[in-house]
Amino acid sequence: MPVTNFFAHIAAIPFEGCLKITIKKDGEQLTTSVLLQNDGCGDAAKNHIPPLILKGSAKELCEGFFDAISAPVAETSKLFVNMEQYLKGQETAKNNAAMEKKKTEKADKADKPDKTTTPEEIKEMKYNGIMAKVDALEKDGKYRDAWVKVPQASEFPDKAEEIQKRRASLSAKFDPDLFGATPPETEENNVEPNTDYDATDDTDAEGIPDERQGQ
Repeated sequence: MPVTNFFAHIAAIPFEGCLKITIKKDGEQLTTSVLLQNDGCGDAAKNHIPPLILKGSAKELCEGFFDAISAPVAETSKLFVNMEQYLKGQETAKNNAAMEKKKTEKADKADKPDKTTTPEEIKEMKYNGIMAKVDALEKDGKYRDAWVKVPQASEFPDKAEEIQKRRASLSAKFDPDLFGATPPETEENNVEPNTDYDATDDTDAEGIPDERQGQ
């Protein structure tokens, strides 16, 4: 059996994918259809590329078949590869754009409250934001600054008890007055000694009953 170099010629063509060759015989005339398919290309446009049709006798096809298909097959293969690279690049760009959009939306949402947020929720968020600053100052040991940051109970009536407890907790951590300031006056400290003479007091200065009172 004679050796053919058909497959050697096929291997010499630079292409990726599946090369489908169909041969139809009509008497002495041969009709050959050559179609390159590449499943790695996801672009549907590849389906619109028609097969390459060659007609001739066996002798004519033997002499000119590979010269006729080599360049078109190589170009089609390159086109498929470029199409797939384009699709991948397009998908990457789309994903990056989507990620950036999400970041922007997230930032916008953080900067301004949602339209569906109720006034109570907005007030709660405001209170939590203020107390977060108080927590940070307290953590740094800046108790007086934290005390100043605590909001007024009149601004958040429903948090009045919590606000008062927080103020008391912070004031208890203030550093003592290093200049010897006197403590606040109390009712007990303001009581004056009783200096009026009591007629029933029958004792002398040393606490002994005065006998002269009976005379």
